[in-house]
Amino acid sequence: MPSAKGRSTPSWHTWRVSKPSTGDRVAKASSSSTELLKLRGRIDAIDRQLRTLLNNRAACAEEVARLKTRLDADAPAYYRPDREAEILARLRAENEGPLPDAHIERLFREIISCCLSLEQPLTIACLGPSGTYTEAAAIKQFGHFAKMRTLSTVADVFREVESGAAHYGVVAVENSTDGMVKHTLDCFTTSSLSICAEVELPIHHALLIRRGGDPEEIVEICSHEQSLAQCRHWLDVRYPTQSRRPVSSNAEAARIAADTDGVAAIAGEAAADRYGLDTVHANIEDQPGNKTRFFVVGNQQVEPTGRDRTSIIVSTRNEPGALYKVLAPFKRHDISLSRIESRPSQTSAWDYVFFIDFEGHRNDDSVTGVLAELNKVATGVKNLGSYPRALD
Repeated sequence: MPSAKGRSTPSWHTWRVSKPSTGDRVAKASSSSTELLKLRGRIDAIDRQLRTLLNNRAACAEEVARLKTRLDADAPAYYRPDREAEILARLRAENEGPLPDAHIERLFREIISCCLSLEQPLTIACLGPSGTYTEAAAIKQFGHFAKMRTLSTVADVFREVESGAAHYGVVAVENSTDGMVKHTLDCFTTSSLSICAEVELPIHHALLIRRGGDPEEIVEICSHEQSLAQCRHWLDVRYPTQSRRPVSSNAEAARIAADTDGVAAIAGEAAADRYGLDTVHANIEDQPGNKTRFFVVGNQQVEPTGRDRTSIIVSTRNEPGALYKVLAPFKRHDISLSRIESRPSQTSAWDYVFFIDFEGHRNDDSVTGVLAELNKVATGVKNLGSYPRALD
């Protein structure tokens, strides 16, 4: 019908949207099911290929073990940190995804651990009881196929390896928030062991209490002294009146909290699971990027990888300019220091030794030059070992 102004009024129609019929839905579901079955078939085929390849790799590892035994029947080195570091670095560099580099590294560490267990089942000493960060670092480095032997102190770990009761030990040496672990440094001054590798582990602390306990009834908080220091500000704000008790390890704190009302522990998720604790607060560390560095110690010298670090202990005369004389050779040879720390020498009062970490391997010409110069100006130089740097 024409409008008052002579224009036609548009006709409005109701459009009805048709719904898919039952038959259409069944056909679509059937098509999706077929695609899913095809994908599952591909996964099954890949799994069979992986199984075959893994067994082939294991057979190669067994042949390597037999060859090493023929070449060095007295003390064949089955665990090669340098070779392992090269494999993992190459795999990360060649990784095209979608798996992240870190996941590729974790998967292949377990594959290497499994194959190594066929060559030589390893026993690894670390600070206990079960559930410590040191145990987690040992598992990260050696995988779940190595046997972990947890001990009461860092000194016990050194003694266990020195006696031959364990093949290697793992000890904490440095935290990004609270600095050096002095007990470990002191053990190096008298031990004959060498550093074979280093491990870096992100450290996330949690406040844990007995299962079903009341957080309002906490009167004491216990943990390793380093962990208490790493959470100092958080504790000052939220638990300023509760007493703080340092114990031998985080896992020992968790064990105590599991048996005692009113006592909370600062430890990690592994300890919470191991001792059946409730988490009151998670991620309580003062620095979000909190990391701890660990050393693998053993009776082994490690070959260069091109991405290495060396650690030494230097003792000097108590005279002006002594430290300058120690540091000058590093400048002349253009070698970067990554750490320098002083500790009492334990031989005479007020004498100190310096722990120095620097980039490079003992076989590098520049490092050889530095060590030669240090032996001329220092009263003593002890090489703790050259080892692959931890992967980022």
